[in-house]
Amino acid sequence: MSDTHIKIFDTTLRDGEQAPGCSMTLSEKLRVAKALSELKVDIIEAGFPAASPGDFESVKAIAERNFGPVICGLARCNPADIEKVYEAVKYADKHRIHVFVATIAIHREHKLKMAKEEIIKSAVGAIRLAREFVDDVEFSPEDASRTELSYLAEVVAAAIEAGATTVNIPDTVGYTVPEEFDRLFRYLNEHVARIDEITLSVHCHNDLGMAVANSLAAVRAGARQIECTINGIGERAGNCSLEEAVMAIKTRAEFFGVETGIDTTRLYPTSRLVSSITGMHPPRNKAIVGENAFAHEAGIHQHGMLQHASTYEIMRPEDVGLAKSNLVLGKHSGRHAFRDRLLELGFELDEFETNRAFQEFKKLADKKKDVYDGDLESIVMNAGAASSGPWTLQSLEVQTHTDQPATAAINLIYEDGKEVSESADGDGPVAAAFQALERATGVELVLRNFELHSASIGEDAQGEVTVTVEYDGQSYRGHGASVDIVEAGCRACLEVMNRILRRQDRDGTMDATAGDPTRATI
Repeated sequence: MSDTHIKIFDTTLRDGEQAPGCSMTLSEKLRVAKALSELKVDIIEAGFPAASPGDFESVKAIAERNFGPVICGLARCNPADIEKVYEAVKYADKHRIHVFVATIAIHREHKLKMAKEEIIKSAVGAIRLAREFVDDVEFSPEDASRTELSYLAEVVAAAIEAGATTVNIPDTVGYTVPEEFDRLFRYLNEHVARIDEITLSVHCHNDLGMAVANSLAAVRAGARQIECTINGIGERAGNCSLEEAVMAIKTRAEFFGVETGIDTTRLYPTSRLVSSITGMHPPRNKAIVGENAFAHEAGIHQHGMLQHASTYEIMRPEDVGLAKSNLVLGKHSGRHAFRDRLLELGFELDEFETNRAFQEFKKLADKKKDVYDGDLESIVMNAGAASSGPWTLQSLEVQTHTDQPATAAINLIYEDGKEVSESADGDGPVAAAFQALERATGVELVLRNFELHSASIGEDAQGEVTVTVEYDGQSYRGHGASVDIVEAGCRACLEVMNRILRRQDRDGTMDATAGDPTRATI
């Protein structure tokens, strides 16, 4: 591979998922992994197999699908972790074991209680063991950016000698700045023997808002792999944003002199998928994928844009997967036009998925005059995430009065055709509707969070609702969309209830996100 190629190592499913509220089910992780493969990332870090049985099963399931990218799992420097990773990733044609250990003084003294020599010995032993299982081994000295330079060089040299094929330099707590990080990478290149035989990687956190800038500084200083996440999600302030780093490299190609293999037209659809699944929507002014990224309101900007797009636009919306037009379809649009528009938006659905999405589109077109791209995206996202039965929402009626409790009446259909109707009062329409659902299904939930996001524009825009609920000590997240936000909330709640009931039918099979995963930050 060319020395100008930058590998994109996506850790949305590992480091990104560790952000509060971002845990995903197995089916959601598989959808994200498929989207990442279509985005053409080089490596997918699918999880931390030793963290929990659920994490192990999800990494294994992703590896078994063999989507195309290298499938990687994270491990501490101990034999049990390393063997777990191998057992999970071995099903993929291309797989990697990623081992890490902290090297900064404060971790050596207070967390690990190990001397410098002991840490090097631990790293070397782990790398050698991993090489017995696979040829592709990555090593990360946790908190490298705050580790003494001379000692860091010693650790990296030992890792290369032990057989690491990639050495990652993490800014674990987002402390460094671009000029300082540039010096660190140049120091390693000058002081570590055989460093040109391996891939130098960079992994930055965004605590000071410089994760992308620091990652690009590392690239300028010789790094050839960027570790990042979709929408920059991750613990605390998040990780380096994949879409920002990739588009910076593409837009400023003459400056960086490198390239990635990313299909940038898949950036926006992938961003939408991840935000829909996690319920963490990018801010409107988020670079590349935010709603305002290509919006121009100032009069002088609009005039310039009409004369020539490049006056105020350094990228084309189409380059990141945004369509030029927005208003697209109506109630008389046919299946062919619907499918063509989905393809333009970057969605390739099979026949079953297309039929299901088209049915939802027709229902929506009967409720609102104009159907926008955002509406179509919402349909596809929620149709793909929708859980099959046993319960289906047939109808919902809500009444609210000032200074009086709200009332809700629902009608559900069970998979055997049985209909159940229930009603309830509540402090508001959502509370009333949720109580009616609980009475009808027999599943009582504790609502922890209710998030509403507008899918498109206008008074009749679809509302996308993400609910986080608790049942039997386990946290669940559900999604729903409708022009009626109470109905959207009901669909999100019912999705969770269906998942719980199906899980119970499987005689206690563990959900992919069950357990309390060990947090691993590098």
